[in-house]
Amino acid sequence: MTEQPADDQGAPSPGTGEDAGREYRIGELARAAGVPVRTLRYYQERKLLPPPRRAGRIGLYSEDHLARLRMIGNLLERGHTLEGIRELLSAWEQGRDIGTVLGVEKVATAPWSTEVPVTMTLDELAALFPGEVGPESVERALSSGVIEVDGDLVTHWSRRQLEATVTLVRAGVPLAEVLSAGRRLQESMDELAEMFVRLITEHVVGDFEGQDLGDLTETLARLRPGAQVTVEAGFARAMDRQVRAAVDQLLGRLTSP
Repeated sequence: MTEQPADDQGAPSPGTGEDAGREYRIGELARAAGVPVRTLRYYQERKLLPPPRRAGRIGLYSEDHLARLRMIGNLLERGHTLEGIRELLSAWEQGRDIGTVLGVEKVATAPWSTEVPVTMTLDELAALFPGEVGPESVERALSSGVIEVDGDLVTHWSRRQLEATVTLVRAGVPLAEVLSAGRRLQESMDELAEMFVRLITEHVVGDFEGQDLGDLTETLARLRPGAQVTVEAGFARAMDRQVRAAVDQLLGRLTSP
């Protein structure tokens, strides 16, 4: 049964003693939490908020309801979806410390990239690659996620990669070829990242079901640098092989009769 309008905005809540803690009607709870009543009802429909205690036709909400609403607001500000929040709250209700659960989430979702984006005008970007920047190259860079365009401004996702691209183009490599190579490299990186995520999900996270989430947080934190080193070392080794093969081929041509 739904609350009557008078209950939403009524006088102080009846039937509660000081030992029970303060209780709120729905309008009072919404004001205390800083959310509209319709949002509070929506949270109840999505089972993010437990039902109130009934006192006749009046629904009374506790300080626990208020604390939960504030927690939901904080999680939304951190970028969590309502479904993700529902799962976190479910873990909390099952006796897991939500701070520990959030610690796992923080380690797992912390950005791996430390690249610094750089923003400039389209004319400034074109000046870095004389005669190379046109509608086709801009569209190619956009589609591959290298740049974002906002009006007259262009943001490149990585200052270091932009500088590396400038060096290659000035050395004689066409910009179109650099962009094509970048797309292929990104596809390979996506495959590597997918492989590492699958390995960690299946063999690390899966083995921690029902165990201490604090230990899982520490394990995930240790794995991050290991994954990066593995990729960097593997690429460096591959470059050594490819450069040596190219040099041997070049020397062979120079020394052949």
